Amino acid sequence: MSVQKKIDSITNYVNEIVGVVSKLDDKVIAYIPSEEEWSIAQVLSHLNEAIPYWLSEVENVIATPGSKWGRGLQHEGRLEAVANPTSINGRAELKKLQTMPTLVAQKINGLTDEQLAAENPHRNFERFGNKPVAFIIDHFIDEHAATHLKQIRRNISKWNEQ
Repeated sequence: MSVQKKIDSITNYVNEIVGVVSKLDDKVIAYIPSEEEWSIAQVLSHLNEAIPYWLSEVENVIATPGSKWGRGLQHEGRLEAVANPTSINGRAELKKLQTMPTLVAQKINGLTDEQLAAENPHRNFERFGNKPVAFIIDHFIDEHAATHLKQIRRNISKWNEQ
């Protein structure tokens, strides 16, 4: 997939999330379906932390070929983004999310096919091994946004079933 197609796909998922969430009442955005699930506000906050994180990882491996990339589920920034769900301002997070497509375009536009194909080891090598830069963008940004769009839709369904 070309860089422009990656940018377009990420932009489409983010815009779809924004379109869906912008129509919701604040109560739905703050609704926590269960102890094991995030509210939509938490999902938005998570995306606003995760997208820049993964773009930074792309920059790092481009700048230092062969360097390790990635993080675990207990990464401090990841956890902070979803901590204290009742204090997360869903509308503010939604507004911030609207800036992410521009950030994605700024950070990855201009990457060459050679840069996208360059492989680097994940910090958890046993799980991911060496992966190309394109994998970081495709899996941890693009597919990640798609997964969270589905999660948002599940939350809306659960709200409507109450």
